[in-house]
Amino acid sequence: MTTLNILLHPDPRLKKICAPVARITPEIETLAADMLATMYDAPGVGLAAPQVGVLSRVYVMDCEKDPEAARNPIVMVNPQITWSSEGLNTYEEGCLSIPDQYADVTRPAQVRVEWLGLDGKTQEREFDGLWATCAQHEIDHLDGRLFLDYLSPIKRQMITRRMVKLKRERARA
Repeated sequence: MTTLNILLHPDPRLKKICAPVARITPEIETLAADMLATMYDAPGVGLAAPQVGVLSRVYVMDCEKDPEAARNPIVMVNPQITWSSEGLNTYEEGCLSIPDQYADVTRPAQVRVEWLGLDGKTQEREFDGLWATCAQHEIDHLDGRLFLDYLSPIKRQMITRRMVKLKRERARA
């Protein structure tokens, strides 16, 4: 497994709508394994393909927070939300493409997601809590949206300016 470079906002690839995956190939399996390695290394709880420069509808997540528990990775290909609850939750969200920046985002508390697994079979599962937030956050990435898009224009501009400065500093280093 290879650790991939994570794109930083602002990057135009993070705002693109990703193409569906036609079929599970060895390249998709390798991408998923590399994305999991990258997510765990970062560390994070989710990572979408556009964050590593691949404009395909693939994301990985593992929201198991108990350090004693086994890892619980999920790879989703062509995910779609088929149901969301009327009840809402607000979480302080962050993003591996927007390091060290966090903001409260309100989303449905529960969602049902349907996706294609790496085995080529359709799967469906209901998520709540952090898992539901993460699933929605990652699907947003596949649709060219960032958690910043839920914030006021002023907050969005402040965070974007910080990210531009961070990218300049990293380019000089």
